[in-house]
This record gives sequence, C-alpha cells and structure tokens, in this order.
Amino acid sequence: MQKGKIGVTTDNIFPIIKKFLYSDHEIFLRELVSNAVDATQKLKTLSSFGDFKGELGDMNVKVSLDKKKGTLTISDHGIGMTAEEIEKYINQIAFSGAEEFLNKYKNDANAIIGHFGLGFYSSFMVSKKVEIRTLSYKDNAQAVMWTCDGSPEFEMSDIDKKERGTDIVLYIDDENKEFLEEPKIESLLKKYCRFLPIPVIFGKEQEWKDGKYVDTDKDKIINDTAPAWTKKPTELTDKDYKSFYSELYPASDEPLFWIHLNVDYPFKLTGILYFPKIKSNFDLNRNKIQLYSNQVFVTDSVEGIVPEFLMLLQGVIDSPDIPLNVSRSYLQSDSNVKKISTYITKKVADRLQEIFNNDRKQFEDKWDDIKLFIEYGMLSDEKFYEKAQKFALLKNTENKYYTLDEYKTLIESNQTDKDKNLIYIYATDRIAQYNYIEMAQAKGYDVLLMDGQLDIHFIGLLEQKLEKSRFVRVDSDIVENLVKKEDKGTTVLTSEEREMMTTVFKSQIPAIEKADFLVMFEPIGEKAQPVIITQNEFMRRMKDMSAMQPGMNFYGELPDSFNLIVNTEHPLSKKIIEDTENACKAEIEPIQGEIKTLQESVEKLRENHKGKKDDEIPVPEKEDIKTKESKITELKKKEEDLLSTYAKSNNLVRQLVDLALLSNNMLKGEALSQFVKRSVELL
Repeated sequence: MQKGKIGVTTDNIFPIIKKFLYSDHEIFLRELVSNAVDATQKLKTLSSFGDFKGELGDMNVKVSLDKKKGTLTISDHGIGMTAEEIEKYINQIAFSGAEEFLNKYKNDANAIIGHFGLGFYSSFMVSKKVEIRTLSYKDNAQAVMWTCDGSPEFEMSDIDKKERGTDIVLYIDDENKEFLEEPKIESLLKKYCRFLPIPVIFGKEQEWKDGKYVDTDKDKIINDTAPAWTKKPTELTDKDYKSFYSELYPASDEPLFWIHLNVDYPFKLTGILYFPKIKSNFDLNRNKIQLYSNQVFVTDSVEGIVPEFLMLLQGVIDSPDIPLNVSRSYLQSDSNVKKISTYITKKVADRLQEIFNNDRKQFEDKWDDIKLFIEYGMLSDEKFYEKAQKFALLKNTENKYYTLDEYKTLIESNQTDKDKNLIYIYATDRIAQYNYIEMAQAKGYDVLLMDGQLDIHFIGLLEQKLEKSRFVRVDSDIVENLVKKEDKGTTVLTSEEREMMTTVFKSQIPAIEKADFLVMFEPIGEKAQPVIITQNEFMRRMKDMSAMQPGMNFYGELPDSFNLIVNTEHPLSKKIIEDTENACKAEIEPIQGEIKTLQESVEKLRENHKGKKDDEIPVPEKEDIKTKESKITELKKKEEDLLSTYAKSNNLVRQLVDLALLSNNMLKGEALSQFVKRSVELL
C-alpha cells in the first residue's frame, strides 16, 4: 500500500476548489459523469484506430446508489488508469501549489473538461471519502484503488478488479444526504446529462404490476445520445425538429419555425433555435436557450453569447469554443463570444429572409407571433435592423401586409403633407378607434394597426430611419389635420365668443380622474361630428413609453391631456352658440364691458410704471391695481357661473359632450347613467 500527500505543497486544494471554483454543489455529478463519458469515448477512438484490439463490450456509464452504505458510484468501461496515471492526473493536481493551479487553468476550461483532474475533485464538495477503483485498458495492467478523505493525504493499493474501466465511489457526508435520494440524482442527471453521447444508466425501467410500479430487468437510460442538433439538417424532417422541441419544452405549443446552426470555422458551433409563439409578456420567455459544451449542459443563462433580442428564442447551442470559467458555471469575456453572437444574429436574419422569400403567405400568417421578436431586434441591434428592414411588415386595419418600401409606395401620393413629409396614420385599437379609422378612410387614407407592446418604440425608430416621415395616431387630431395639405384659416368666432363657448362646453365635461381637457374650435364641415375628442400625439406617446421605461416616470404621473374640439360648422354647434348668445348676451355683455374697462385701466397703470423700481411706484397706485385685478377675477367668476348655469340647463351641450366621450370609451359610471336617461328624455 502506498501512502502520500497530494502534490508537493502544504496548501490544501479542497477548500479552494469549494470556495472559488464551484458555486453549486450539484455540479459534481455533471463533472464525474462527463469524465466517465470521455473515458469511454477515448477507448472507442483507440479501437477505431486499431490502438485497442480487445472487445469493447458495454460502452455505457452507470450511476448507482447504496443508501445503506451511504455511497454514490459512477462506473464506466472506458480506458481506466494505471497507478502512474493516477499519480499524474490525481496526485499531482496541485503540483505548483493550489493558487498557481487555479491561475494555470482558469482561462482554459476545455483543458479540464473530459478528463480526470479538477472535475474529479468536485466530488469532495459532497463526500467525506472518495475511492477510485480502476483498471487500465493496457495489456497486463494492474487494477488500483485510490482513497482520500479530503485531506492532502491519500492511500493507493493494488486490488482485484476484473472489468476494465473506473468506478468512482463517493461516501456522501452528513450535510449532503439529499444526494442519496433517487429522485434527486435522476433530476440532476436529466438536467446535466440528458444529451451526453454515451448511454447513462440509472436504475431500471418500471412497469405497473399488482397495483404498483415495480422494476423490470431493463436498464433505464436517461439520455438521448444523438440529439437533433448533432445531426445534419438533411437528416432531419419537420417532424424530427418538432419532436425535439417537445422533448425540450413538453408543455409548449408547436414552434413557428426554427434555425439549425452548424459552423466549423472560425469557431465550432452547433445548435437549433426555435421561434416560439411569443406571449405578451416577453420577459417570461427568457432563459429558454440551453448552452452545452460537447453535449454537457452548462447553463440556461446565455447573456453575452446570444444577443439580447434573441433571448426570446428557445432551443440549444453547443460549442466547445465558448469560454467558460474553470468550473463551467458561467461565461467569460472573450473575442469569440462577440463573433458567435454576430454569427447567430446573421443566421437568424438570413433564415427569416429565406422564409419571407420562399413563402410570404406563411410569413404573413405568422407575423403577429413573430412581430414582437423582430421589432425588438430592430430596436436593439443595428445590424439586425439593416437586414430586417427588407422583411419587416406593417399591417393595416384591413389586415393587409406591406414591407416598409411597399407601404411607402402605397401612401406617398395621398399622405404627403404640405412640407413634403410622408404621414403614416396608425391606430392602436381597431374597436375603440373605429370612428376615427372610418373618418380617415373616408378621406382616402390608409390606417396602420400598431397594437403591439413595442410598437410605440418601433414607431420612434422608424421616424429616425425613414427620411421625412412622421407617424400620427388616427385620433391625435381632426382628420383634416392629420395630413395638412395647406394652412387653414381660423374659426369665425371672435375672441369673446371663444372664451364664452369655452366656458359653456368645459363646464359640462364630467370629472374624469387624471384627465385634462382643452376646448378648441375648428370649422371641420357640416357633415363631420359636432364635437370630437383628440389626444396630443407627443404627450400620449411619452406616457405610453413611460409605462415600459422606469426612467420616464415623470410622464406617467402627468394627467392625460385631451382636446375637445367643437366643430363650428356643424348645425348643432351653431345652434348652441346662437342659443347661448341669445340667452346670456343681455347679462354677459355688461360684465364683459366692465372687465374690458378694468383691464384697460390696469394696463395703462402698468405702462406708466415701466422702468420704475418697485419702491418708486406710489403705494396708492399699487393698491389700485390690486383692487382692479381682484374685481376682474370676481367678474370673470360671475361670468363663468352665469354661463355654467345656462349650459347645465341646455341638454344639447351635455349631450354632445357625452357623445364625444362615449365614442372614446370615456363615459362611465354616473355620467353614463345620466347620459342614458337624458337620451331617453330627448327621444
């Protein structure tokens, strides 16, 4: 029996491994099983080259539990090790000292993956003792057992082992008894080892017998040794791709389509990325791409490798060239990562262009499901935008689809304003904005449907990218102003009439939480609605964006700003103006006259004070101005009260206001109930 210390240093490597290399104890099983798989593959390679002439036998890896003994064993029939190889790969692991060892391997994860060494030492995270029982494939080799309790000391002795290969026996410590439970081990094997290239056996298949599940004689193989991404696209059918997707995501709908990645230079990368049916909350769909290294699961957090917008996709990426930290737990920065990210972006864009070119009907049918993904990509990745602008679609309210160039050709003759800007008119709710859409279409305008959660940001992007182009929502102004062909004249109302009618209409707008109304007067035409409500494009856009961007909370806190536009050419509006003047003129004119006189007096006094300092103005004159201004306020309040009282008695005013609110789905509660009662009375 040989006894000794691991390495020639007094440093103890085990605490360093636990502290710096492995953040998750369960990783030990991945490391040991992948080591066993690699040992098995190496023997197959030696056999194929004629360097091993014996019988290969069962080329699998077996994981077994013995709860009574408290052991977990990983067994293979691979190349095995001699005593000299144990000395090289196990005992000399810390030859240069633990810290130097870490520095040596931290930038070369692939030097660790697939053979004994660091991966093996992860076993001490969960074990109080570890045994290696191994027999090399070499002729006349002597079987050896190596034992260590986690300290620098070890024992090694010859043993009687008939079968070639290696058994790693872990005596699980008291703090990690969960790793002696079958469900726990099976779940870890399925997580990390489900696609390893060598069969991994754990337990027996079961069958239902006498009212319970019982073991059969058949080994349970937990992995698929030849997953779809390892095959050539020509070897796979649509059914194969869909079946693999179901294997990855059992509860999901069928994918829309997929991209098979396969590149050998300047880096090696394989995989399959699927386009899922994207739900409204895309954050919920992230972290669905699994990263593998030589079919060993690494992580499902692939930030850095996959561009941000592609995180909405699902599937598998496998590359030995993606730099991992030494424990294969997370990614490291590297120039290859940027190259891989750029390649994946290009591949996705090319695939979408291919589908668009070959089957535009299919592409249009699936547009609503992939629109969010494509818009996200165009917003966040300039190179993707350059490619996607050729196949990105705009859908109008008639469910017709156009590329950006096609839509420009469609609208430029009729929707170019007096300043040569191309006006894209859009709606965000086909039902709620139906009346506005109908009015725009009556003018010969085409209306886009922009009802996606990223559309408000996408509109901003297109306004930056498309020359002399502007987007306006269909309800942001009266239809005559959406595409201004010429400067319009002002309304025929005098300033006094506008002030008077503003009070009349504003007094009859019901209180709506977080909503402000500006009353305006426009000569829209006899056949247009008598009262129309619009919402300022800029402010509404800012509020919409604030809902998705925390940094814009200021806009979100502001009240909604609406314009209540009175059509001065509609017969009903004319009647209200005429009736108001007839009913209120006698009382209002003297008040307005007095206000005008007082205002002229105040203005004259202030003119006399121009250029004077405050202490140079006589106190009586200051008091006179203050008294007159107070009187003006009092008279204006009296005028407003008179007009409001009259407006309240004029059912037609409130009826027109309520009709405008109703058409915008803004009439609710008591106001709606009163409108219904008033409508019945008017009928």
